[in-house]
Amino acid sequence: MAGQEQGYDAVVDAPFGRLGIRTDAHAVLAIDLVPDTMELREPGNALAREVQRQLRAYFRDSSFRFRLPLQAAATPFQGRVRSALRRLRPGHEVSYGQLARKLATSPRSIGAACRANPVPIVIPCHRVVGQNGDGGYMGSTGGRALRMKRWLLMHETGK
Repeated sequence: MAGQEQGYDAVVDAPFGRLGIRTDAHAVLAIDLVPDTMELREPGNALAREVQRQLRAYFRDSSFRFRLPLQAAATPFQGRVRSALRRLRPGHEVSYGQLARKLATSPRSIGAACRANPVPIVIPCHRVVGQNGDGGYMGSTGGRALRMKRWLLMHETGK
């Protein structure tokens, strides 16, 4: 675990577990759900401190809007999906199919783009749900990742 911790600029507590934050000099590179056994790590730079501050603000108030410099999308399609996700208001869910129709693509392509999202919460892929349930989250259909998605959705909707 110690080797993994060194790759994060911060490891912070969240209501559903711990998050590892990676940054570079100009942008947020990743926010990862990390094992709860990973040691907390105070932010090692100003941007990581700002990410921590904004995450805490969101955990207090689900209507908080993130304003963080993010790494560019890996592909033009992922950029289109991430842009659409950032326009979704807190508490507003959309199905993979609905978002696919809006972007003239397939639900599986939407799922793949969401799975490739390196900054969950900030780019709110948790707001994309299955037609008959939560769907997956971070490439998982159960466990800690899905519990995180459910917490985020409940936080935003109050349900």
